[in-house]
Amino acid sequence: MLSTSALAVAVPCVAAWGGPWFGWWWFLIPLFWIGLFVLLFSLAGRRWRRAARAGYGWGPGGTRGAEQTLAQRYANGDIDEQEYRARLEVLRANRGDGS
Repeated sequence: MLSTSALAVAVPCVAAWGGPWFGWWWFLIPLFWIGLFVLLFSLAGRRWRRAARAGYGWGPGGTRGAEQTLAQRYANGDIDEQEYRARLEVLRANRGDGS
Protein backbone atom coordinates (compact mmCIF):
# COMPACT_ATOMS: atom_id res chain seq x y z
CA MET A 1 0.00 0.00 0.00
CA LEU A 2 2.81 2.40 0.87
CA SER A 3 4.64 1.75 -2.40
CA THR A 4 1.43 2.29 -4.33
CA SER A 5 0.79 5.68 -2.73
CA ALA A 6 4.44 6.74 -3.23
CA LEU A 7 4.21 5.78 -6.88
CA ALA A 8 0.95 7.66 -7.23
CA VAL A 9 2.69 10.83 -5.98
CA ALA A 10 5.95 10.36 -7.94
CA VAL A 11 4.46 9.74 -11.38
CA PRO A 12 2.66 13.10 -11.70
CA CYS A 13 5.75 14.94 -10.40
CA VAL A 14 8.02 13.36 -13.02
CA ALA A 15 5.47 14.04 -15.72
CA ALA A 16 5.11 17.68 -14.63
CA TRP A 17 8.88 18.29 -14.85
CA GLY A 18 9.18 16.78 -18.29
CA GLY A 19 10.66 13.39 -17.61
CA PRO A 20 13.33 11.92 -15.39
CA TRP A 21 15.97 14.49 -16.49
CA PHE A 22 13.72 17.47 -15.74
CA GLY A 23 13.65 18.63 -19.34
CA TRP A 24 15.90 21.59 -20.17
CA TRP A 25 16.70 22.31 -16.50
CA TRP A 26 19.69 19.99 -16.52
CA PHE A 27 21.54 22.49 -18.74
CA LEU A 28 21.48 25.00 -15.90
CA ILE A 29 23.54 22.87 -13.52
CA PRO A 30 26.82 22.97 -15.52
CA LEU A 31 26.18 26.59 -16.45
CA PHE A 32 25.87 27.45 -12.76
CA TRP A 33 29.20 25.80 -11.90
CA ILE A 34 30.99 27.31 -14.89
CA GLY A 35 29.68 30.74 -13.94
CA LEU A 36 30.73 30.25 -10.33
CA PHE A 37 34.29 29.28 -11.30
CA VAL A 38 34.57 32.18 -13.74
CA LEU A 39 33.43 34.56 -11.00
CA LEU A 40 35.88 33.16 -8.44
CA PHE A 41 38.85 33.21 -10.82
CA SER A 42 38.07 36.72 -12.03
CA LEU A 43 37.85 38.02 -8.46
CA ALA A 44 41.08 36.27 -7.50
CA GLY A 45 42.84 37.65 -10.58
CA ARG A 46 41.57 41.14 -9.87
CA ARG A 47 42.84 40.94 -6.30
CA TRP A 48 46.24 39.68 -7.49
CA ARG A 49 46.55 42.52 -10.00
CA ARG A 50 45.67 45.11 -7.34
CA ALA A 51 48.26 43.68 -4.97
CA ALA A 52 50.89 43.74 -7.71
CA ARG A 53 50.12 47.39 -8.48
CA ALA A 54 50.34 48.27 -4.78
CA GLY A 55 53.79 46.71 -4.57
CA TYR A 56 53.04 43.47 -2.74
CA GLY A 57 54.14 40.10 -3.99
CA TRP A 58 55.08 39.40 -7.60
CA GLY A 59 54.42 41.56 -10.56
CA PRO A 60 55.25 45.11 -11.51
CA GLY A 61 56.08 47.37 -8.60
CA GLY A 62 56.96 44.49 -6.28
CA THR A 63 59.98 46.20 -4.71
CA ARG A 64 58.87 45.45 -1.16
CA GLY A 65 59.68 41.80 -1.76
CA ALA A 66 63.10 42.80 -3.10
CA GLU A 67 63.74 44.94 -0.03
CA GLN A 68 62.80 42.05 2.23
CA THR A 69 65.13 39.73 0.34
CA LEU A 70 67.93 42.26 0.62
CA ALA A 71 67.31 42.68 4.35
CA GLN A 72 67.36 38.91 4.79
CA ARG A 73 70.69 38.65 2.95
CA TYR A 74 72.13 41.37 5.19
CA ALA A 75 70.82 39.62 8.31
CA ASN A 76 72.37 36.32 7.17
CA GLY A 77 75.73 38.03 6.66
CA ASP A 78 75.83 37.46 2.89
CA ILE A 79 76.44 41.16 2.24
CA ASP A 80 78.00 43.92 4.36
CA GLU A 81 76.35 47.16 5.48
CA GLN A 82 77.85 49.27 2.71
CA GLU A 83 76.57 46.94 -0.02
CA TYR A 84 73.18 46.69 1.70
CA ARG A 85 72.73 50.46 1.83
CA ALA A 86 73.90 50.89 -1.78
CA ARG A 87 71.49 48.26 -3.10
CA LEU A 88 68.65 49.56 -0.96
CA GLU A 89 69.20 53.05 -2.34
CA VAL A 90 69.08 51.69 -5.90
CA LEU A 91 65.86 49.79 -5.17
CA ARG A 92 64.16 52.83 -3.67
CA ALA A 93 65.35 55.12 -6.48
CA ASN A 94 63.95 52.74 -9.13
CA ARG A 95 60.62 52.17 -7.37
CA GLY A 96 58.90 54.78 -9.53
CA ASP A 97 56.13 55.82 -7.13
CA GLY A 98 58.20 58.36 -5.24
CA SER A 99 57.82 56.81 -1.80
